[in-house]
Amino acid sequence: MTAQAGQGRPREPHAGEPSTSDAVRLRRVNRWLAQDLSGELADLYVDSRQTSAAETYHSRSRQDFLNRLAGDIRRPGFAMVIAETDHLVGCAFGFPVAADGFWWRGFDGALPRSIEQLTLSGGVFAITGILVRPRPRDREVARRLQERLLSGHQASLGATLVDPGDLQTLASLRSWGWLDLGEVWRPAGPTALHALVFPLGERTTARLDGLAHDAWTRWPG
Repeated sequence: MTAQAGQGRPREPHAGEPSTSDAVRLRRVNRWLAQDLSGELADLYVDSRQTSAAETYHSRSRQDFLNRLAGDIRRPGFAMVIAETDHLVGCAFGFPVAADGFWWRGFDGALPRSIEQLTLSGGVFAITGILVRPRPRDREVARRLQERLLSGHQASLGATLVDPGDLQTLASLRSWGWLDLGEVWRPAGPTALHALVFPLGERTTARLDGLAHDAWTRWPG
């Protein structure tokens, strides 16, 4: 999962200056246009990573992102929304979670019944990448991207998995309204991934209220 944005205090617009969020346009793109934009998206990924690492790190990190993006683009139902002004400032992308619950295989413990029901109804969408160029009000841009991506697929819940060591991504997601759900163990990985969910709308938020007190269920192993 990639979810990056600036962490500093945003600059407020000067008097008479248009709001950053108002100036940003959102646009859905298909898999073919996403492929054409892959170079710009990789540049956005590098720009969104606020780090002083060496150029060799940036080069490797950029290629890793391109590899992950190429894999997601091939998935059934892939979708992407981009945010732009006179240039690309953000994007969010992913694919629908299958009703068979495969996305949740390896969940540590029992899955909340509300999550199971939303998955069975086709209401969960995996958001595997959220990129926002560091700029004023990047939180508002991230929120709009997430909501547009989910609403475009009639999904009421976003889901993602994050390396627990990626503290910057976890901090960004939580600031954008994502809720901690638990851990998921994947056979290919040595450690558990952190699972988070993003409810769209008051009704879904109410269904997820108090996850710790929800009824629990287990998916077949």
